Amino acid sequence: MTSIDLLWHPPLQDAEDARRRARRRQPRLIFDFVDGATGQEIAARENCAALQAVKLQSRVLINVEDLSLETDFLGQSFGRPFGIAPMGMCDLSWPGADAAFSKQAVQRDLPHCVSTASSTPLETCFERTAGRAWFQLYAGTDAAQTDEMIDRAERAGYQNLIFTVDTPRLSRRNRDLKNGFQVPFRLGPKQIIDFALHPRWSISTLMVGPPKPMNYQTSKLGKSFQRGDSRGGVDWRFLEQLRKRWNGNLIVKGVMSGADARRIKSAGADAIYVSNHGGRQLDSAPAAITALPKIRKVVGRSYPLIFDSGLRSGDDIVRALALGADFVMLGRPLLYALGAGGPRGLSSFLDYLEEDVKAVMAQIGVTKISQINAKALIETHSGNEHSGNEND
Repeated sequence: MTSIDLLWHPPLQDAEDARRRARRRQPRLIFDFVDGATGQEIAARENCAALQAVKLQSRVLINVEDLSLETDFLGQSFGRPFGIAPMGMCDLSWPGADAAFSKQAVQRDLPHCVSTASSTPLETCFERTAGRAWFQLYAGTDAAQTDEMIDRAERAGYQNLIFTVDTPRLSRRNRDLKNGFQVPFRLGPKQIIDFALHPRWSISTLMVGPPKPMNYQTSKLGKSFQRGDSRGGVDWRFLEQLRKRWNGNLIVKGVMSGADARRIKSAGADAIYVSNHGGRQLDSAPAAITALPKIRKVVGRSYPLIFDSGLRSGDDIVRALALGADFVMLGRPLLYALGAGGPRGLSSFLDYLEEDVKAVMAQIGVTKISQINAKALIETHSGNEHSGNEND
């Protein structure tokens, strides 16, 4: 960056810095869509608070000069222990968001999880990431639409399919209702004023056109995307059929119950994705991080687990890995970063995140991601002593 660039686009310091800047730059309608959650937003707040309550044990006099973020997951090597979570309509945050994610996936060697409701066709995302993209499937009442999405993912070359199971119905999100958020946009005086007060976002969006759910737009079935469509008919029988049909890795996302995790593992899923949807579905749900060690205990030490919900820092990533995750995904913070500074903001935040993870690893005395385990914890999430003694 030049000195002028640094003056107008200083590097993001952390997730809260990105959130503050995004709130200034984005229309209220858009910021609240990203930032909001269901109900009174209790679950979303508790996701972050519960992670912050997990304490890590610092260690000294360990040579941590050579730190590596490389990790193996599902038979593949990645440059980082984290990836880009599946998020729909990302180009709402900033035009070209999906392209920016794909670029970072290649540069940093991390997975970009492409949503069924992505702003870019799934085929394009796979090509842009040079095969690092994973596809996230929403299965609804329209069996033909679901079948087509799976077929397209197979033909494109996707090896990892994320089947999201925690959205049988779209939950009430009060901020969206208050702001009149709809897809596609329906502009009234309130929305027009909101957009006019945020000209950089509005002009940038107008230059490329309003974002659309492109996997539906490019469908041969000619059926439109309906954000509130019910998925209540998707059940265990569907999972069994999907397992038989999908030859690649099948990951089941949105799991918070040990009993469900046990059954999903028995059904032949290759990995479980522990998440409460960032607090966007059930406001009375426990913090997602509290479910992680319980599910780890149920599925055993070697079964692959992914985690998201509430992650904001390098400390949080290491906390999740120590509590049983093999890999983590980030959602909201990356959209904050895009809203704060477009692709440059995203790159800046990922720089921060990588350095933060390395700093935490050095403090707890490990040099490889594979060395992060329960011994890094002072106490478990249930409050039992873990690694405060010399015999650990």
